[in-house]
Amino acid sequence: MKQLIAIFAITICFASCTKEVKIDIPGYEDELVIDGQIETDQPPIVILSKTKNIYAATDLDAYLNGFLSGAIVTVSDGTTTVQLDEICSDNLPAGTEALAAELFGIPESELANYHICAYTTFNTAIWGQVGKTYDLTVVYDGKTYTSTTQILQPTALDSVYWKQDSDAPEGFGFSWATLSDPPNQYDAYMWEVKRLDLGANGLPKDNAFKNTYSPVFDDQFINGKTFDFAYENPLNYPESIPDEQRGYYGIGDTVVIKLSKMDLQVFEFMEKKYMQLQTSGNPFASPTAIPTNIVGGAQGVWAGYSPHFDTLICVP
Repeated sequence: MKQLIAIFAITICFASCTKEVKIDIPGYEDELVIDGQIETDQPPIVILSKTKNIYAATDLDAYLNGFLSGAIVTVSDGTTTVQLDEICSDNLPAGTEALAAELFGIPESELANYHICAYTTFNTAIWGQVGKTYDLTVVYDGKTYTSTTQILQPTALDSVYWKQDSDAPEGFGFSWATLSDPPNQYDAYMWEVKRLDLGANGLPKDNAFKNTYSPVFDDQFINGKTFDFAYENPLNYPESIPDEQRGYYGIGDTVVIKLSKMDLQVFEFMEKKYMQLQTSGNPFASPTAIPTNIVGGAQGVWAGYSPHFDTLICVP
């Protein structure tokens, strides 16, 4: 009994002790963000911005004012080195509007309403070619940042097809594909889509490719295998579409499928990026640290893509 009383007294003593804990939260320091890509038969494109304080404004003006000018950006394939030109959406060279609209994801008619700048070149000597390695160098505010990426051999889909989904209304389903993954090598893919269907104005409904909900995957579990898989339709989410039809393709839809290959570092960046987007706002989600292949202290990615294109006509 005396031992129990002693233990109880010690427990009460420790339970009643408190200590004030002070957490020293470091101040915010902005970092350069490099968002660059190069793909087969396309020019390199680099957009520069700064990281944002979590408490900073998030309106359109803050977004548009976040793009940076005045950098020296070069791309080299080991033989040819080209300094990229800075172009802005409201001051484009004549004849480049369609390319800029796809780059910025803005309709051609609205390009002049925004001031979004990017670094690119119309010198085809440095446009993407399969099998080449591309070095990026960015000099900004007295600092130099570098990165390297590859354009790998693309992998073609065996077939694409549409079929009715059992949970969808009659005449609606997902896009399906058959893929034979090359054996004995690492492969990673990104799936994008764009409709060719025309809207009421007679113009294509989509001016750029769009990602699905989780567009990237690698061959960790499918190396060397042939398999079928499906993706949803990310393009039909206006309020005019009935809820039960959203996410599906309807009979008669015509869709271009873009399946791009990428290297491991690019895949790791893209995988974590979309993981973070999918859990954004979820208070129970674990924090996601997004890796980077930029050397020198910047965030972001320099990504090489080798796309393969297929056209899906949605018929049984």
